Amino acid sequence: MTRTTPFLIAALVMMAAILIGGSFLLDKPVEQSVLAANDGHWCRSRMAAAVSCYGDWPELMLLGGAGYLMARRARSVRWQRLLLSAMIASTLAGMAVNASRLTTGRTRPRAEVPQGWYGPYHDGRWLIGKADFNSFPSGHTATAVGFAGVLLFGAPAWGSIAIALAGLIAYSRLLLGAHHPSDVIAATVIALAVAWAVWEFLGKRGRVDFGPKLKS
Repeated sequence: MTRTTPFLIAALVMMAAILIGGSFLLDKPVEQSVLAANDGHWCRSRMAAAVSCYGDWPELMLLGGAGYLMARRARSVRWQRLLLSAMIASTLAGMAVNASRLTTGRTRPRAEVPQGWYGPYHDGRWLIGKADFNSFPSGHTATAVGFAGVLLFGAPAWGSIAIALAGLIAYSRLLLGAHHPSDVIAATVIALAVAWAVWEFLGKRGRVDFGPKLKS
């Protein structure tokens, strides 16, 4: 590790904090824009609902698992490592944001309660697991970007497509009123950090290999 590494890490952390902090400025304008485009309602598009529904963690694990089995059958060590790493990153990113999402008590844009941050316990009841109060950050975005981020770092051409698809999932969450832009941006920053760490320290070094040590 070089002497410049701590400074680089500090700079990246500062940039991430500024990006997340600045993203809160987008919340109100984006909400107003979506509502204006849908006659005062949140988007009711079946396409947006389908993208949101099938872009969650279970579907990503099924996709990654199927891809891994195909790569194993084709004896592609690189893609076995990529897909296993993507599944791990998706899971860890989801766990990381859920620790915040389930306890901050932030209301979803579409929630029919006064908007705000209520914490894990408010007005005599626990809000953990109450969907209307579990907005920040976006779990869908974190799992999708965590998965796609590994592909972006390990196979940029395919990763670019995966990131674009993850972006559609995040966008669908905004359209449906499930999340604020700041929820999505915070989740993206966290997930990319997790994806980089998983690929750099596990996938690239073959530490995710199952069974006998694979040869690159």
